[in-house]
Amino acid sequence: MPNWIIQPVPRDAIDEVVVFVDSARRELFPQLADAPLPPDLARFAETYLDGEGVFLEARDQGRLVAVIGYVPYDHRFAQLDYQRVCVVEVVRLFVLPAYRRHGLAAALFAALRGAAEQAGVECLYLHTHPFLPGAIAFWERQGFVVIDVEQDPVWQTTHMQLTLA
Repeated sequence: MPNWIIQPVPRDAIDEVVVFVDSARRELFPQLADAPLPPDLARFAETYLDGEGVFLEARDQGRLVAVIGYVPYDHRFAQLDYQRVCVVEVVRLFVLPAYRRHGLAAALFAALRGAAEQAGVECLYLHTHPFLPGAIAFWERQGFVVIDVEQDPVWQTTHMQLTLA
């Protein structure tokens, strides 16, 4: 039986969560080594606690082991038409390696999906990349479908969505 606790990020944990996420993203994407902190992380409270975003953490005996969030979709991909739909973008799913393949990512996503449904969200959007091991298959298991794959030879950004009832 898993010991983790999934909850919204408390204000007093913001700094710890931002360091956790920034470290994880730099590890996955080494080309970001010198990049500044992304705006959502730089303004974490404004984005996820005081705004329309949601950010959840998972802890095991107090230790931060995984995170996930969503933000309102910003319409930056011209090929996606979400003009008349309440859509959010699922972001920043990171799970420590020792906690992978135990259902934690799925449990985190289920909690995030519940929050989205409660907020009246109609569609969950995300994008991922084939070079991230298991990512596309994981999201398909959660009910997402691929709606577009960019032909860029490096990133092959894979756009996915899940329509909520």
